[in-house]
Amino acid sequence: MRTRLFLYYFLQLTWGMIQNILGFIIWIYVLLTGPKEKRHVFHGALVTRWYLKSSMSMGLFLFMGTDDPRVLVHEYGHTIQSCILGPLYLPVIGIPSFCWANTPHFERNRRMGRYRYSDFYPEKWANYLGQRFTGREGIRH
Repeated sequence: MRTRLFLYYFLQLTWGMIQNILGFIIWIYVLLTGPKEKRHVFHGALVTRWYLKSSMSMGLFLFMGTDDPRVLVHEYGHTIQSCILGPLYLPVIGIPSFCWANTPHFERNRRMGRYRYSDFYPEKWANYLGQRFTGREGIRH
């Protein structure tokens, strides 16, 4: 377990440095302005509750808009994607995921039942990785 955690931190802080620097900046801002009681560590990731409804992963920093443990597993899956893709994480996962979650066209089609949030490749892969590495259930929607 220690070897796995060491490898997780090593990859995040070297190969995944870009998203971790951005995550650290956001984390400092949230620490200064957000709720103080909602912070913990989950499988090595720093989890912080913030004031937005949505959740986001930026390297080893998880910003949670909910207390749903399935969303936590999903967001943790994004941290594993960061370890795998390194500097490619933001263009391959981060930007497409952000657009998928926040574009009115996609939001409307999900509400109408045309597809689920987890149908898009970054989300499906994050669910798989989160479940695989934590042994817990991820989001289903």
